[in-house]
Amino acid sequence: MNNHTYVAIMAGGVGSRFWPASREARPKQFLDVMNTGKSLIRLTFERFLPLCPAENIFIVTNKIYKQLVKEHLPELTDNQILCEPSRNNTAPCIAYTALKLQALDPEANLIVAPSDHIILSEISFLDTLRKGLAFTAANDALLTLGIRPTRPDTGYGYIRYENNDGEIKKVRQFTEKPNLERAKEFLATGEYLWNAGIFVWRVKTLLDAFQNNAVEIYDILSAGKDQFNTSGEQAFIDEHYPTTPSISVDYAIMEKADNIYTIPSSFGWSDLGTWASLHSESDKDEEGNLISGRKVIAHDTHNSLIRISPDKLAVIGGLDDFIVVDEGDILLIYPKNREQEIKALTARVKEEYGMDFL
Repeated sequence: MNNHTYVAIMAGGVGSRFWPASREARPKQFLDVMNTGKSLIRLTFERFLPLCPAENIFIVTNKIYKQLVKEHLPELTDNQILCEPSRNNTAPCIAYTALKLQALDPEANLIVAPSDHIILSEISFLDTLRKGLAFTAANDALLTLGIRPTRPDTGYGYIRYENNDGEIKKVRQFTEKPNLERAKEFLATGEYLWNAGIFVWRVKTLLDAFQNNAVEIYDILSAGKDQFNTSGEQAFIDEHYPTTPSISVDYAIMEKADNIYTIPSSFGWSDLGTWASLHSESDKDEEGNLISGRKVIAHDTHNSLIRISPDKLAVIGGLDDFIVVDEGDILLIYPKNREQEIKALTARVKEEYGMDFL
């Protein structure tokens, strides 16, 4: 186990496409959506323990979730929980993490990963990361894990890579979510991967990239480098972090730098972005249903996701390809093939009923 290996888990999002289970007060990463008895953030934390000790794992979250992080990950110290005062996308939070780790360990080799993804083959996942860590330790490289596509999915960004003989490929370009025809073309070439948003890089290499490609973010946050890992850190972040540009690390760094590499990977990955993706990635009964609840009778119901409060009896009949989610104060019943409408409908909920149900 390399003492210079660190992990930053990004856990500040709301997961609005998982409404009504995921809400502002308790978002998706703190829910047991896989019915394992553990939240997604807990599963993610434990997944990285074979790579580094718990004290080398940091959580980047919104400051309103600090207590939730401590509840789900009691092993962590306060210094391991980076609290953003505002949601400014991924580039500022990654720069903040890198500057904090540079102060702790200038040789830090860092994995950055979301808190709410599914990894079905964890052994393969860890093997891939070990290869990535070895590569970035020896090279000034920014590495992103690319997932070998299994279908022409329009919900993911794509990575085009140079097809050389090695396991680690030079990235040619990033493409944002394509339409279906372009996605089919990408698969036909064999040169494209899904962008999983899982990165590996030495902190020094990453900060060089910020200085070269996103200097405004670097200048704002590096001004407080003497405050990091001290009692003055949060006050500095509270004042200056909201002034950083709100931009993703893909736009700020990865699409501009010329030292970008990828490892084509297959380890049963899903970003678990929607109810339909949870249904797709989970074990289902003989009728194709994913049912969570202690007292559920599903009659003539097929290919549906049903999530019912444990103290409630639900009798459901005649549904096909539906989402049924009961959260006690909210009941959602919606066609699964129209779930992309759910996020937009939360705006109507807010307009008519305020924030109590969001």
